Amino acid sequence: MRFRLGMRAAALALGAALLLPAAASYAATTYTATDADTFWALSKKFDVPLQKLMSFNPNVDPKNIYAGLKLSIPAPATTAVTAKSASAKTVQPAAASQAAKLVKTVSGESLPYATAIQMKATAYSASIEENAWGPVDYFGNPLKLGTIAVDPKVIPLGTKVYITGYSHDGLPAGGMFAVARDSGSAIKGNRIDIFVPGSRDKASKFGYQYVNLYVLD
Repeated sequence: MRFRLGMRAAALALGAALLLPAAASYAATTYTATDADTFWALSKKFDVPLQKLMSFNPNVDPKNIYAGLKLSIPAPATTAVTAKSASAKTVQPAAASQAAKLVKTVSGESLPYATAIQMKATAYSASIEENAWGPVDYFGNPLKLGTIAVDPKVIPLGTKVYITGYSHDGLPAGGMFAVARDSGSAIKGNRIDIFVPGSRDKASKFGYQYVNLYVLD
């Protein structure tokens, strides 16, 4: 269902914002959005936590960011800190972050990952209706289980990932390893298309699901 000919509009998936510190400790600047912007892309562009960025724009629909929309971009306010407090802010969170960046597979193995992203997922098959250039991926290899189509601006082609949170009898139960080997004109932003062996009808039963994607180290 990646529709290389662009027959499906792209959608952005974002998780609910976590509880965050009061915005009073942050300054903000105004940014004028473009049609290509997403909260995820802007959080990377301005090096701002995704949830913090969303908390500064509570009335903005994450799926409807359009050209000309005014957004507030948070930036830490300048404050004086002692060497002791500065050390605590750099060492302690880093240790906590390092300990948290492990994902457990269905086999019980714990794998280090670089980034975790919630994605809106669909599924596609090897049918000619969905593959104008034949049942092959972006590199010309035959489509197979473990192939996903991505937006290369978000997930570079060739990236190895682990995916959880889906429900479909054509995919491994509980979680699966995958490689970003494909792309499509409708796969933009926080979207992925998962290849499912079998008929187009079987793949269509996947529908739209929110999944967790872990970019492996």
